[in-house]
Amino acid sequence: MIVYEATKAEFIDSVFSGSITDEIYEIYQQKIGKSGKSQIMSWENSMQYMYRVLEDPEIPDDSGVAIEFTIPTTSKRIDFILTGLNQFHEDSVVIIELKQWVEAQKVEGKDGLVKTILGGGLRETTHPSYQVWSYASLIKNFNQTVDEDEIGLYPCAYLHNYDFTDADDLSDEIYKPYYDKAPLYGKRDALKLRNFIKKYIRHGDNSDILYRIDNGKIRPSRKLQDSLSSMLEGNKEFVMIDEQKIAYEMAIKMARESYLDDKKRVLII
Repeated sequence: MIVYEATKAEFIDSVFSGSITDEIYEIYQQKIGKSGKSQIMSWENSMQYMYRVLEDPEIPDDSGVAIEFTIPTTSKRIDFILTGLNQFHEDSVVIIELKQWVEAQKVEGKDGLVKTILGGGLRETTHPSYQVWSYASLIKNFNQTVDEDEIGLYPCAYLHNYDFTDADDLSDEIYKPYYDKAPLYGKRDALKLRNFIKKYIRHGDNSDILYRIDNGKIRPSRKLQDSLSSMLEGNKEFVMIDEQKIAYEMAIKMARESYLDDKKRVLII
């Protein structure tokens, strides 16, 4: 399900005229329900930054824009999607996770997790690159149209308020497997993000790809028995998102500690 859908030209006009937040919220109320003030303010803020990134004539006016796309089989939503064709006229989808973060800390001993201010306190959450990569993986695994039509998915994260340092925790080597798959962009990287988009979106599609994805068949998850042999070989067959990943890493950490000190621990999820 897509909350807001338009072409790039229509999106640019809506942001320029100051109506984009009202347009998103009106459809959001119809499809999902009321939203909190923080969500509305995030749209107001983030769409201004995306406006600046997309205001480039080399990004086609008729490329598709989607905001708040619900990921199949979950209640999670992707912040921003841009669709079009690459230089070989192949279907391409750029998936962008937008963050309001201004600081973050790395978390040792737990794969793909960081700490940042959420809900008024310092909390563990998934690294932005892991988050958007996992979202793209779920779409690939569960949306039959994406798989069968070989639609290319290219995730990235845009932390438009975040000023990356030379030795920033979010860029630490422990997160390299994820930011290699889904690049990170900060407040000084609008041009880099624009070039990332232009690498995959060369021609418009008039939102055709969005329509096909949104109306694509949702197939059931792969059967466990079909994945067991691959799992036993050490391959990761199932992608966890957000709270799943946090709970899993906590369980692994507690199991490791119990192995080392021979003490019992209980994790209630």
